[in-house]
Amino acid sequence: MFTKRIYFLIIGLVIVGLTSCSSSSTEKELTSTDNPLVKVALTKTKMLKAQMEKARLKNIDVTREETVLWFAKEFLKYADWDENNQDAVTYLFGEYHIYKKDKEKYAAEIPDFERKMVVQILDDGIKELTKVLENKIKRRPVNKVDWQNIEVGDNVLLSNGKPIFLYDYFSKTVGQPLTNTAIYNDHLGAIYHGGEKLYKPEHDRAINSFLLKEDRTLDETQLKRVTDISDKNVGFLIYWNQGIPEWVAKQEPEARMGRSTFTGFDIDNPLVRELWGTIASKTGAITKGKKVTQLGYILANEPHWHSISSGWTKRTGEMQNISSYTLNKFRNWLNAKYDGDLNALNKNWSTKFTSFDTIEIKIPFTNKNVVGTPIYYDWARYNMDRAIDWYSYLQGELRKGNPEADTHIKQSTHHFTGNGRAHGIDLETLTELTSMIGDDAKAGETRSTRSKKPEEWEEHYAYSWGELGMSYDFMESVSPEKIHVNSESHFLSSVSFRKLDTSVEYVESIHWLATLLGMDVNLTWFWARDPDGSPEGRLEGKLEFSDKALAGSFAGSINQQPQIANAYTQVMYDLNAFSEEIIELRKQRRPLRLFYSETSAINKKNHMTEQFSMYEKVFFDGFPVGFATEKIIEKQDNSLWDVILVYKTEFVTIAELDALQSYLDNGGTVIVDNVSLSKNEYGQPHTKHLSAIKGKLIRLKTDETRDEIRKLVLKETEKSRSAVTLVEDNGTDHQGVHWRVVQQKNGKYLISILNIGKDTANITLGIKNISNFNVTNLLTQEAMNAKFKMAPKGVLLLELEPR
Repeated sequence: MFTKRIYFLIIGLVIVGLTSCSSSSTEKELTSTDNPLVKVALTKTKMLKAQMEKARLKNIDVTREETVLWFAKEFLKYADWDENNQDAVTYLFGEYHIYKKDKEKYAAEIPDFERKMVVQILDDGIKELTKVLENKIKRRPVNKVDWQNIEVGDNVLLSNGKPIFLYDYFSKTVGQPLTNTAIYNDHLGAIYHGGEKLYKPEHDRAINSFLLKEDRTLDETQLKRVTDISDKNVGFLIYWNQGIPEWVAKQEPEARMGRSTFTGFDIDNPLVRELWGTIASKTGAITKGKKVTQLGYILANEPHWHSISSGWTKRTGEMQNISSYTLNKFRNWLNAKYDGDLNALNKNWSTKFTSFDTIEIKIPFTNKNVVGTPIYYDWARYNMDRAIDWYSYLQGELRKGNPEADTHIKQSTHHFTGNGRAHGIDLETLTELTSMIGDDAKAGETRSTRSKKPEEWEEHYAYSWGELGMSYDFMESVSPEKIHVNSESHFLSSVSFRKLDTSVEYVESIHWLATLLGMDVNLTWFWARDPDGSPEGRLEGKLEFSDKALAGSFAGSINQQPQIANAYTQVMYDLNAFSEEIIELRKQRRPLRLFYSETSAINKKNHMTEQFSMYEKVFFDGFPVGFATEKIIEKQDNSLWDVILVYKTEFVTIAELDALQSYLDNGGTVIVDNVSLSKNEYGQPHTKHLSAIKGKLIRLKTDETRDEIRKLVLKETEKSRSAVTLVEDNGTDHQGVHWRVVQQKNGKYLISILNIGKDTANITLGIKNISNFNVTNLLTQEAMNAKFKMAPKGVLLLELEPR
């Protein structure tokens, strides 16, 4: 007994000594030790450290608390910097419109706001670890990322033999070396990338147009910035398409015609294609086999070619004209599309062209009412096809240098979920083209700062999730066996979304949802603090390559919110602790497929709004929602689903109609409303219609509501759905709880539940034909009742064990 007491006395003294040394070290770095909030934070830091030592003695994992301490220490330092550099902070608040009017006030308040949030995360950390030490909850140890030894599988990333979900930021303290462990670590993520863009080519780590000289040799100075990227950690490279060298412009006066925001040249220009084809093949060969390419080559950043004039296109100079190369390729495309029948084109367009070589078109369109006309359809479809051709060429040239190169494109997913189709993006084909899924999807806890009135989602939901949900389910339907990289997620801030007091619960819920829907890699927008707390050079307006537009991204972002920075890493820890379970929940059949037609999307002004209304209606029924298209039906195993629902899809090509008929002929089931599949791409009535000889064709009446359609869908998919039931009562007739369930090999049921709704939900769980079962919260190992309340933005991972 005496020996045991002496042992614990010695341990206690060691703890106090370690705590004192660490806290005094922290204090030395601060200039605000007299601030009451700092004093509280330092006291709570000591408390948490003492608890952590007790936990270590019990072999309890404290990875989560190590991150809490790291962010607490860093943000106390950041708060000091902000307090001591008020002019710089005021400037940054003034660069974002919602803060501009009161920029001095926000700048003055932000240091203590950051300190309050530091106290909050320390409090939360102490409370949770106290519960662990008192055996009230039990946490699964974190499956830490081995950044140096990531394995890239066919549809999963592996770390230490287990599935892993990678996390980091884009961009990240530009100018700092990738080997700086103050920036690249477990707390912020440690993905190495050649995505650094400084708007002066000589500073880029991104691969850009200026890499190739006029003599067709590579600029060794710029190349060195790519080849010098450390081969220590997993990473990615990006092709930055913004701009071309002057020697190209001199040889090709049209090289910049038809440019867009992030593609600063004509993709149809032969010299531009030679330029980029050479860069792609040579950089592919040089970087082949490097770890920095494990997460692929990003072929483009947010591509689009908006072809209807707007205030935005005029301000940015996007698509203010097209080149002769684009026009001639369009003429050839039309010739093929109309099988050389000029009369058919003239009739469609109401024109009198004498040959395909004399066809003219004015881009951008100045009349928004052009949508739904044959000339608009032809241009919109061609605009997509030429983008597909460009990326097919670029990828092909890359693979001449690196045949095994993985690729993806940073797609703006609102180009799919939004109603416009003048942008040139065919998300299905581009997703199918590359070997990985790529995007920069966004979500938000508050409405867009551009909105002058409440947005529709606010009536029912705690946050805006629709763009993320619908686009991810679509891309995962197109390419179900690909790794999914969100290389610039806008869940926490964006140009149009900023919330200085973003809730921890939202951060947890949105990242859980995105990962459940397929995301394997998440690079959050954006980390812009240098290790000393100062904003990176591009933001401060001091450097030659300063970015005034980027400066507006700092205020109200994660860089001023320790509670959010910490929550992001903590939810990734939880997801990785349960990575095998998440993968199980993701690997499920999608019994319902919504039919998607690009033809209708091009021709209608509100097609995607209508499609989302039906998607939303079946999103909360406990099974993954999928999509079917002409190509999905033709290329994928049709037994992967039970039924295809065609909803308000009037315009389809003959090929799309034939694909649906083929599915029916092979015994499939199609539900179709009374307006769909009635017209071709030019609005002309179809003379052929679906018929059920072998399959099952369910034609809806004119007055069936979405609720009635949902009931029919549930009936047709009943045999495929789980025995687990979930009944939600949130006081409204609008569902808000998203859940997925899978039966495991041991007979137990694994269920993920997210309350996306804005109201508290009363949940009742059940298992068909089983009255007695145990419910366990896997995140805490606490026993639960089958009936419980769930707050908005709540996250649960449960195990149901029949007794």
